[in-house]
Amino acid sequence: MKTFYRKKTRVIYVRKIPIGCNNPIVVQSMTNTDTKNVNKTLKQIYELASCGCEIVRVAIPKLEYIQRLKKIIEKSPIPVVADVHFDHRIAIEAIKAGADCIRINPGNIGGEDKVKEIILCLFQYKIPVRIGVNVGSLPKKYRNTKNRAEAMVAVLLENLKIFEKEKFKNIKVSLKLSEVMETIEANRLYIKERDYPIHLGLTEAGIYPDAAIRSATCFGILLSEGIGDTVRVSITGNPVLEVETAYEILSSLGLKSKNRPHLISCPTCGRLNTKIDLESIAKKINDSLKNIKKNFSVAVMGCEVNGPGEARNADIGIAFGRDTALIFKKGRPCKKIDIKEAVDELIKEVKSLL
Repeated sequence: MKTFYRKKTRVIYVRKIPIGCNNPIVVQSMTNTDTKNVNKTLKQIYELASCGCEIVRVAIPKLEYIQRLKKIIEKSPIPVVADVHFDHRIAIEAIKAGADCIRINPGNIGGEDKVKEIILCLFQYKIPVRIGVNVGSLPKKYRNTKNRAEAMVAVLLENLKIFEKEKFKNIKVSLKLSEVMETIEANRLYIKERDYPIHLGLTEAGIYPDAAIRSATCFGILLSEGIGDTVRVSITGNPVLEVETAYEILSSLGLKSKNRPHLISCPTCGRLNTKIDLESIAKKINDSLKNIKKNFSVAVMGCEVNGPGEARNADIGIAFGRDTALIFKKGRPCKKIDIKEAVDELIKEVKSLL
């Protein structure tokens, strides 16, 4: 698998997962359940884990949630990050409850003295912190600035100095804006200043597929420059989509393998033998692949121009002619079949691969 040159960042551990330097990019997500509902939250965590999520964040808005958090951590198959705002006591209790990491924005946690109390607890329990700066929570003195990316980095560096004064460096950072180019600029500026690993995210990215496209644009540019150690694709709705999209982005860059088949299909055109309904055929085949936990490629091509020639590297595929279809493996013809039997025959061949 091709990899990009990675900016050298320090390595931290969230539970047993290494983050930073040349370690694999880690896929994260966040539950959207009420954390008070332990069973519902755990159900969603298991769903996320089953599709490849490696770290999950849960919201802890009140002290009364801590006992629930403890139960969630005990049963979670993946590391749990406690998301805390406004009250340093919640952060401290989340650490004591066994959180694998906490996420705070020091600017809204109650002042430097409160942050120092959190740092003491982090030292004691030997877990990392994610320092997150979002454009929506910039201090008043920065809110009217013309360059929001510069302001974000300035705020992050101010926050980091509090931790550095206390000799605490078990940190990862995030700089999130809702605009793609501003997010890119902020992360480029930050990496020149510090070596703490970076969590990439585009905040308030929107609904699917817009959020996926905008995140792919943002992450693709930064990751190709070696910037980014963990990612979360923010999508309004089911967080499972966040994980699936993250894997699609990372696998397309050669940075992570999807643990499921990869469908290749041509866009269709005006050639005579594309009068078949290729879209519905591709969707039907893709649906049949969803529960397969293995990484291989399947090509669905509309004519002899696109397949098997252009799809010769696919593990298995099908190309349609006027009256027949050709199943091929690694570019080599396997057998001709009737178009009406195409979907069933290809699925049968895929199963034989397994």
